[in-house]
Amino acid sequence: MPERHKNRSDSDVIESFKRWIAMPVIAPQCPVRDVLDRLGEKWSTLIVMALAERSRRFAELVKLIPDISKRSLTHALRNLEEDGIITRHVLPTKPVSVEYRLSDLGRSMLGPLATLINWAERNHPVIRAARLRYREKETP
Repeated sequence: MPERHKNRSDSDVIESFKRWIAMPVIAPQCPVRDVLDRLGEKWSTLIVMALAERSRRFAELVKLIPDISKRSLTHALRNLEEDGIITRHVLPTKPVSVEYRLSDLGRSMLGPLATLINWAERNHPVIRAARLRYREKETP
């Protein structure tokens, strides 16, 4: 099968990978390992999506992402806050409540994230079919 014509995005990824593999492996200095690993954690994308429209309280996030445990949500929120993707705001209510918002940095990732989400939605049936074919091939 002939190799398809590479577009600009392909070239950008190829060039980035060439730069990264030429660097010594120092995880905190590698953008892929340091940043994308964190953003690729199980719940990060869903939390960012939930905060894209507006700020939310913890309980709202639990309702929007019903399969996340409170412990996992707390952990993911702390990681996103540590990375500067979200901000945590204590509200002067009784009892005190907290809401989470996307920071400017978090908002800056919505465009690339939308592209990835759209790709996943478009290709989900193809990927599920590929998984099924693979499992059928691997099952004796």
